[in-house]
Amino acid sequence: MSQRMHKYAFPVSKARKYLEPGPVLLLSSQFEDQHDIMTLGWHTVLEFSPSLVGCMIAGMNYSHELIRNSGQCVLNVPSASLIDQVVAIGNSHGDQLDKFDAFGLTAEPAQVVRAPMIAECFASFECQLYDDSMVDNYNLFIFEIVKAHVAEQPEYPTTLH
Repeated sequence: MSQRMHKYAFPVSKARKYLEPGPVLLLSSQFEDQHDIMTLGWHTVLEFSPSLVGCMIAGMNYSHELIRNSGQCVLNVPSASLIDQVVAIGNSHGDQLDKFDAFGLTAEPAQVVRAPMIAECFASFECQLYDDSMVDNYNLFIFEIVKAHVAEQPEYPTTLH
């Protein structure tokens, strides 16, 4: 079983430290009582202040629907020790199973958004939808990181790419 990470508040303006290297992320989303996790490999830091991140989320993903309805998500940064869960999540459909239960991950309440954080990930960035003008044509969501949480140790964990 994966270990839960104790996270502390982290400056939103420095979230890029963990996102710019381009790690594979676990994006969690929620609308009403429905939640999901998806594996996300296509993301990029767009701006530092406000802290903006662009994410490509295909229209067929269940997360796409939840984010369109809620306007929120959490970008969770898993360490390499979660490789089995990351791959399995990417090969399953959230409208068919609860991925938290199915893959032994813990949903933790976020502080600003309704989407849950993933306790086993070493960093979690709470996001509000900032710009959806490119979603219909390109499935490109632009999020603003509104709250950042990072584990105290390790400072530079091994990530997946």
